[in-house]
Order: sequence, then structure tokens, then C-alpha cells
Amino acid sequence: MTQTAEDSQKTEEHREIKDTEETEDPSEPKETGEVSATKETEETVEETLEEAEKPKRKEIEEEIVEEKIYTIPLGKAWISQRKKRAPRAGRILKKFIQRHMKIKTEAEEGEETERLVVSNEVNEKIWSRGIEKPPRKIRVRAAKDKEGVITVYLAEGD
Repeated sequence: MTQTAEDSQKTEEHREIKDTEETEDPSEPKETGEVSATKETEETVEETLEEAEKPKRKEIEEEIVEEKIYTIPLGKAWISQRKKRAPRAGRILKKFIQRHMKIKTEAEEGEETERLVVSNEVNEKIWSRGIEKPPRKIRVRAAKDKEGVITVYLAEGD
């Protein structure tokens, strides 16, 4: 493809216009009579930088009352249909933790039920190879805090 002389002149003019726009100082008011708002923009930039440095949510330290590490066999999940193995592995994991951490499922008078929370990383580990091929076993760390909430984390090194 060959360019005509007019096309090459237009592109050169376009380049010159871009070069002049880049060399102008953006903090200076333009000749068209616009008022510069650099102080306001600088303040907002500083505020956003300060907000970015702060953590988005305050991490609350949990008092761990009890902590145990388990290797949970998930082989029974493989007995079911291929498309139902990973969900079954999740149910097996929850049932195992309830049994071994002695979670109260029904609240008696004046007591709260204990909650079981499975962390995202454990769920991702179960689903890592898809719905059809969950792991045969998984190593987890179950931590119980003072409020009775049991959280299941992936064990170190896995």
C-alpha cells in the first residue's frame, strides 16, 4: 500500500499537533479562559493515596480457644455420580468437622448454636480439579474462637 503525498502531510501535521499538546504544562490554565483547579485535584489525589495506604477493612484478631489439624478422607465422595462428587466431598468435610469438634447443632435454652465456616481456600482445594475429581483426602486446620465459631482453614504446606 502506498501513501499519497496528501496523506503523508496530514499524518505529519497530526504528529506535530500531538507533540505540541504533550509539551504544554497541564497545570497551567489554557488560553481559552479556563480556571485551573490544580489545588483541588492535588488535595483529592492526596486523600485517595492516604485511603489506599490504609487497609480496607480492619482485621479483628480472633481469640482461638481450640485448634486441631485433621486429615479428612474424602474417598466416599467417589462412590457417587461423577457430577455430584465435589458437592458430596464438601458435605463429608462439614460432617467430619461437626463430629470431631463436637458442634452443637441444636440450641438448648440460653445457648447459641455453634457455627461452622469453611474458608474459601478449602473450598477451592476441593473444587480445584472440577466437580468430577475432588481430592481423595484433604488436610485442614479447624480453629474454634471464643464465640463458638469454628473456621476450617487449609493446613500449612498444602
